[in-house]
Amino acid sequence: MTALFGQVAFVVWRESTEAILVVGILQGWLAHHAGAKVATARRFLWAGVAAGLGGALLLAGAILFLETLLDGERADYFQIGMAALAALLILQMVVWMHRQGRGLKPELERGAERAVTAGNWVGLFLLAAIAVMREGNETVVFLYGVLASARQTTLPATLAAVAAGFATAAASYWLIHVAAKRFPWTVFFRVGEVLLLFLAGSLLMTALDRTIGLELVPPLSGAIWDTSWLLDDTGGLGGLVANMTGYRARPELATILAYAIYWIAVLALLRSPRPHRTQACP
Repeated sequence: MTALFGQVAFVVWRESTEAILVVGILQGWLAHHAGAKVATARRFLWAGVAAGLGGALLLAGAILFLETLLDGERADYFQIGMAALAALLILQMVVWMHRQGRGLKPELERGAERAVTAGNWVGLFLLAAIAVMREGNETVVFLYGVLASARQTTLPATLAAVAAGFATAAASYWLIHVAAKRFPWTVFFRVGEVLLLFLAGSLLMTALDRTIGLELVPPLSGAIWDTSWLLDDTGGLGGLVANMTGYRARPELATILAYAIYWIAVLALLRSPRPHRTQACP
């Protein structure tokens, strides 16, 4: 498994699992509480899911179209910006889930209850569409950031990684339900959050490497240390670790400072007080 394959599969797995859980929450509530309206409710639910996926595909198409309009340094700047944006969005998502994740299920169920009680099928459609589109849009931006950071990509390998991510997400959803009492799903997502934070750090490091390569940012020094004898970051296991965590075997001062500032910001955001009131998901 290459480093890029692991990154793509992980992003698709994590975001798809969350999207499947959202749909599962709504589907489960409708099955138990919608009564005679369940058939109609399900049609609007799945129409919303399809619309959400369609919205994510439109975003992907727009990003790829915009990239075709750029060349040379402008394309480099765009890819650097998208990698940095993906990292910041990952950080924002993890912080939001850390603070508000426990209120997600009740919030979705309340939204479904209001829609079904009032016969507001458009409201149920929008509830599903917005939830799925949010996860889909995050997946699109994260994947573009990962692929833009890669030295070389091939369509078959990327599609294989996406398929592996989807398959793992489906298996994870099944496992969560089967082993829910023995293995709480909150533990599952906490592990995913940690891995996402490392991936965001890796994207930031890649964006910084490219800005230094374009001489937009000075490296501030030569290599501060060299641990390539222990774990080389150019291939094999070291390349996988580097792509998933931002590890550098020969870091310059700018890289060390940026990585340290990133993790200080992460810890500060995660330790900040949680708001007393559950807010709507961004």
